[in-house]
Amino acid sequence: MRFSGKVALVTGAGSGIGKSIVQQCIADGARVIATDIVEGPLHALVAEIRDQGGDATAVVVNVAVAADAERMIDTAFSTYGRLDILCNNAGIMDLMTPAADVPLELWDRVLGVNLTGPFLACRAAIPRMIAQGGGSIVNTDSEAGLRGSAAGTAYTVSKHGLIGLTRSIAFHYGDQGIRCNAVCPGGVQTAIGIGGNTPNQAGLERVMTSLHGIKAAGYTATPDEIASVITFLASDAASNINGAILPVDHGWGAA
Repeated sequence: MRFSGKVALVTGAGSGIGKSIVQQCIADGARVIATDIVEGPLHALVAEIRDQGGDATAVVVNVAVAADAERMIDTAFSTYGRLDILCNNAGIMDLMTPAADVPLELWDRVLGVNLTGPFLACRAAIPRMIAQGGGSIVNTDSEAGLRGSAAGTAYTVSKHGLIGLTRSIAFHYGDQGIRCNAVCPGGVQTAIGIGGNTPNQAGLERVMTSLHGIKAAGYTATPDEIASVITFLASDAASNINGAILPVDHGWGAA
């Protein structure tokens, strides 16, 4: 199994892409630290894995809080003695809100989860990964990280920033055994959002108009389809891939 003897940490693990990443890592022999801010689904996932003979540990965190990010990395090392794979997957949307309408609270929350969160996790993990001989980081980005027409302003900015973080880490730490890559999904069958609130209608209409006629933009992937690419990038099979920003969008970016 490709992850035998390895330890992975996955944020946003309680549902969607994160849950699929955890399940695929476990199936390939990894021990997993599964984190989420929502306790119920997270604990249910870990209980299911343990019932099936897998080794997983749940950690409830807010990834945007430095102390929580450090605690989850500490848990990996205190529980399993190492951390080989970090999947920064937790993310939230922005209700398709254009810049002039973005409340500061919305901006801070989206940037906190989508960009500050991965930074904090990487900052805590990288020195310890280097000390153990290396590690692989995979960031879940978005089609919105590649263009301005796939979401509102805060989400778009956060995902553009995450691409910058990915490339910067790959550049600065690649010669010290750290690989850092990102995937950019298009539509996915997940419940990502903020509290079920109504999207900004002007922003939503503008985005939908821009997608009109782009057939691939209407395709919604399963979480497993995205997770399989993430686990590939995390694996030794991708040992020569570092700093890659990989669209996983059914050809949306080719339109």
